Amino acid sequence: MTISLRQIRYFVATAELGQISQAAVDLSISQSAVTTAIKELERTVGVSLFLRTPHGMDLTSAGRQFLSHAYEILKKVDEAMHLNVVSSEIEGTLTVAATYTVIGYFLPLHIERLRRLFPKLEIQLFELNRESIEEGLLSNRYDMSVLLTSNILNPALITEKVLSSTRRLWLPAQHPLLQAETVGLREIAEEPYIMLTVDEAAHSALKYWSATPYQPRVILRTSSVEATRSLVANGQGVAILSDMVHRPWSLEGRRIETVNISDPVPAMDVGLAWRRNMELSPPMLAFRSYFQQAFHLPER
Repeated sequence: MTISLRQIRYFVATAELGQISQAAVDLSISQSAVTTAIKELERTVGVSLFLRTPHGMDLTSAGRQFLSHAYEILKKVDEAMHLNVVSSEIEGTLTVAATYTVIGYFLPLHIERLRRLFPKLEIQLFELNRESIEEGLLSNRYDMSVLLTSNILNPALITEKVLSSTRRLWLPAQHPLLQAETVGLREIAEEPYIMLTVDEAAHSALKYWSATPYQPRVILRTSSVEATRSLVANGQGVAILSDMVHRPWSLEGRRIETVNISDPVPAMDVGLAWRRNMELSPPMLAFRSYFQQAFHLPER
């Protein structure tokens, strides 16, 4: 028997989400299809990849090793599907400003790919808050930026979204809300809440909370995603954050589950920004073209 990409994708989704039901929803397929694919995969590799528990699917030691290989396989397939059509001879310097969340949870993989695709292009990275990035773009201190475009309102800047990351409720393992049929802001408002503040996260959160009769019961405000992750995993509170920053395990090795929210909660949009009415240089065009290809965006 051979291993298929379908089996690998189903395995990764189950490993990340911790439940076959959640993986099936995320993949838009039936639970039986996920179950069958994982059983076939385990028969092929000859080891158990998951421990089946009443609360979901936990990776075995072999499963954690296989997950590392699975990520590498999917990475190589993704690269093969997004072959570069821009000349690799592009050279020069490109100054790119990025916000904390983007530089920590989105950009590193793409910068590594860009440096391999364009070895003569020097990319200089700067981490700044949104206000400083806007000012730097308008004063020509930076060529382009990668940031949360949903926070940009300045009409002097052009933004181009490349990714929408769904926001979900983060819960510790075995939390009662994991068994609820639906979870909305009303139910979340009854729980102790960890409010992330970095990159205007608190401002974004309060915008969708203010459209309801409910308010979060905030017990801590923190600028640290890792602190939020650990506090949730250790049962100190819940949080609403995007899939882009979600990891299924805390630094202590405790699991963080995610649940879809029944009320409207906007996704976190990530994209590019540059000054309006400027002519894009060859390095800027190469940078933009890379993201258009990587995320299947129409060329403009």
